[in-house]
Amino acid sequence: MMIQKNAIRLIEEQEWLETAGDALQPAIINTFEAGGDAGQKIKNFLHGTWLGHPLHPVIKDVPIGAWTMTAILDVAELTGSRKYKNGADAAVAIGIVGALGAAVTGLTDWTGTTTKKRKIGLMHGMLNIGATALYATSYVLRKNKKTRGTAIALSMAGYGVVSLAAYLGGHLVFGEQVGVDHTATSEEYPTDFVAVLAENELQNNSMKSVKAGEISVLLAKQNNKIYAIANTCSHLGGPLNEGELLEGGKVKCPWHDSVFSLEDGCVINGPASEKQPQFEIRLRNGQIEVKKSN
Repeated sequence: MMIQKNAIRLIEEQEWLETAGDALQPAIINTFEAGGDAGQKIKNFLHGTWLGHPLHPVIKDVPIGAWTMTAILDVAELTGSRKYKNGADAAVAIGIVGALGAAVTGLTDWTGTTTKKRKIGLMHGMLNIGATALYATSYVLRKNKKTRGTAIALSMAGYGVVSLAAYLGGHLVFGEQVGVDHTATSEEYPTDFVAVLAENELQNNSMKSVKAGEISVLLAKQNNKIYAIANTCSHLGGPLNEGELLEGGKVKCPWHDSVFSLEDGCVINGPASEKQPQFEIRLRNGQIEVKKSN
């Protein structure tokens, strides 16, 4: 455990990773923005907003699974079972294709990270690129009987590198909470109506954060209609009440510009992929009351 913590700390201390991230991240964001509506749609697709779940974790299983099979079949070949060599070669190719998809989706998600998350994510990506290069070289060398031993050795090295990258990816999810739903909480959402604010305290075309028990709720009023969704952004936990109230019943997160519908909490623009929990509203005795929608 101490070795892993020291490795993470070493990555966090690398200033060159911060410098590289500062240059690369806005370049990718600007590329999507240059594409206008089409660029935003592509970005949303790569984030997985249509899936309701980040797309990157789904695709990354392809290269990891394929290259795990490669390692198994390569070991079988080295122990004398050469009938598995074609299967191993095919698994290498499948893994390379999957790695390209994982790289594009992962890089897109990476643009929505900051500080040490961005450093670890960049190292995670660089390791995966290195592993993919090793497997691509291995695939070429596998076609020649004389270099097949070298090819298998490169695959084994690639598997070691991709395993290290996978550990960093796991740390980003479980240690840094990247790619998890930040509206999920151990606190109970109210199932019965609770009063959260006097009606006259919510001005038209404004937003306010209130508490329903321990749950932070965003109240918004636009064109004299009141909306209520979870205030904590599902992407990385940004406070939506500090964001921007947009026309058409939408709110933009102040941290990474995710846009949600106030009507039903659905994601309109990423990097968020999970919708915001929605609350039912009623007005009673001059109070705004909310409860979690079914």
